[in-house]
Amino acid sequence: MAQYQYDTLIIGTGPGGEGAAMQLAKHGQKVAVIERHHEVGGGCTHWGTIPSKALRHSVSRLVEYNQSPLFADVQPAHRLTFKHILGHASSVINKQVKLRGGFYGRNDVAVLRGEARFADEHSLAIRQPDGSEELVTAAHIVIATGSRPYRPQDIDFNHPRIYDSDTILSLKHEPRSVIIYGAGVIGSEYASIFRGLSVKVDLINTRDRLLSFLDAEISDALSYHLRNSGTVIRHNEEYERVEGTDDGVVMHFKSGKRLKADCLLFANGRTGNTDRLNLKALGLKANSRGQLEVNDRYQTSLPHIIAVGDVIGYPSLASAAYDQGRLAATGILDADQDLGNLVPDIPTGIYTIPEISSVGKTEEELTAAKVPYEVGRAQFQHLARAQIAGSPVGCLKILFHRDTKAILGIHCFGERASEIIHIGQAIMEQKGEGNCIDYFVNTTFNYPTMAEAYRVAALNGLNRLF
Repeated sequence: MAQYQYDTLIIGTGPGGEGAAMQLAKHGQKVAVIERHHEVGGGCTHWGTIPSKALRHSVSRLVEYNQSPLFADVQPAHRLTFKHILGHASSVINKQVKLRGGFYGRNDVAVLRGEARFADEHSLAIRQPDGSEELVTAAHIVIATGSRPYRPQDIDFNHPRIYDSDTILSLKHEPRSVIIYGAGVIGSEYASIFRGLSVKVDLINTRDRLLSFLDAEISDALSYHLRNSGTVIRHNEEYERVEGTDDGVVMHFKSGKRLKADCLLFANGRTGNTDRLNLKALGLKANSRGQLEVNDRYQTSLPHIIAVGDVIGYPSLASAAYDQGRLAATGILDADQDLGNLVPDIPTGIYTIPEISSVGKTEEELTAAKVPYEVGRAQFQHLARAQIAGSPVGCLKILFHRDTKAILGIHCFGERASEIIHIGQAIMEQKGEGNCIDYFVNTTFNYPTMAEAYRVAALNGLNRLF
């Protein structure tokens, strides 16, 4: 039997890599993770999920303060700069790095620094900053390298006024205007952040609707509130060329329009980080978006080479990546064990201002499938807790089957939506009669709370039945 230095090597210390490493280490394997950045945490901690949500939180509190009647007569409205809120984000990142680094230390997982590439099916060459290489071997190798922003070759991202969602965190000047190209989750979140800082925003959407995967009512609500805050949303536009100037950027569109701003944030798609892994040494090939194909045990065409997280595509969520890593590790530990799957209804959290979260089917999907459903709604403005908090914007919408009363989808718009959604998700995941909208009527909620929206929405929906 071949002798290897490690039982499993994991490339990347983001959520997918961490989930796999912790599961394997706690079951006695000798594990090492390889990280090319000088600190652990991956893109999720350093450039994506954590910093953008920390920025959003700071701006949201600023907006809340400036709009609160409690402080209207105390002193004039406050202003923050992008530099100010980056300071808060940096402190959160540092805390997360310290926390995650401690996980590896306590579980005896070796952290190897450098950039990994495959030398053969069981060997990785780790390139150090000084150019030297170290060869390490393992019985199993997990690819958890994450993704990066897509960069078209005809845009000069070295220009000091052109950014992607990673490099925007290095923004030094204070823009008065910004063009955000790409109105997906990342683009919409940053549109909220910049508008909260009183920056003029043009949000360019290549499609005809904002976040078209959402329930249409929720998507429309987001469009309304972004526009109401001053964001200009332009649908069905594609750029022709981008011109960087000394003091800004001019974007030329195929429709003949031109826009000028102090800077451009290009946020239109992501690419899996597989191009520098030397996959050809294994006979593996990523698709056009840098993603690898895997089976239901997260195995590539080589069973001992596993891939999890953004490099395998949908759902491309940090929460799902951690679970994928944990499940894949279970398969490594026991080749005969049934891994199970991710929950069928994975919640979506979108940290715009206001916040959005959804789980399950949309009205459009249920209508297309000819499922007889009914809708229960609760408006936040009618909830005592929302009135106390001064957060009247938003609603909770429950979709349920007219005959069985089973919950089919939950959609929430407003402050703390991504927290509120999990109450409904827990009931949706129950089997048989446990998944029933009657639960929200028959249980007793704390009062006043935002969770009370479930009781209000359930009663509203049941009153529609006949």
